[in-house]
Amino acid sequence: MIRTALIALPLAVAGLLGATAVPAQAATPQPAPLTCQGQGVDPAAKIRYRTEAVIEAPLSTIWKLQTKVERWSAWQAPVTSIRRLDHRPLRKGSQFRWTTPAPATPSTPATTLSITSTVQQLRHQSCLRWTGPAVGEGLRIDNGTHVWNFTKVRDGVLVRTEETWTGAQVEADPALATQMLGYGLEAWLADLKKAAESRGC
Repeated sequence: MIRTALIALPLAVAGLLGATAVPAQAATPQPAPLTCQGQGVDPAAKIRYRTEAVIEAPLSTIWKLQTKVERWSAWQAPVTSIRRLDHRPLRKGSQFRWTTPAPATPSTPATTLSITSTVQQLRHQSCLRWTGPAVGEGLRIDNGTHVWNFTKVRDGVLVRTEETWTGAQVEADPALATQMLGYGLEAWLADLKKAAESRGC
């Protein structure tokens, strides 16, 4: 999803907007990349961000929020629209298209990114991995790869997420692109934590 993902990103990702400060990622050796069924983010990508949080809510609640992608906009303001491109439960091969605003930068205009995400791996209540492009007027991310891991811990569920972006435009300024990706992932994780914990047990 690259937002965040974004695509997948986030991209993920779900969105590029977020009020959460992005912590500097340490120059110390990084942990092994997150994986889902043995597959991780793009190892050659210049733009990469990883974050995690403990969410004090049942794993089933967190998993449902994350995998009912057609309902993301109910708890993630940066997701302005979303549509499933298939009608089965989320699984390998599932696709969804969603939009999120991207703010102006010194080299790109403010725009709305349209992200087409394809689930590549999924293990129930354990992990997710999706990939896809994000395209907007004046801005393109050729591919985002987004991995989520969910692990029960003493105080709840440790949710970890990692995403990479590739493409000539974002790779022209990796520091700025990494910062934007970080804002999106931190905001996504904060929204997921708030939504899950507000639902209680």
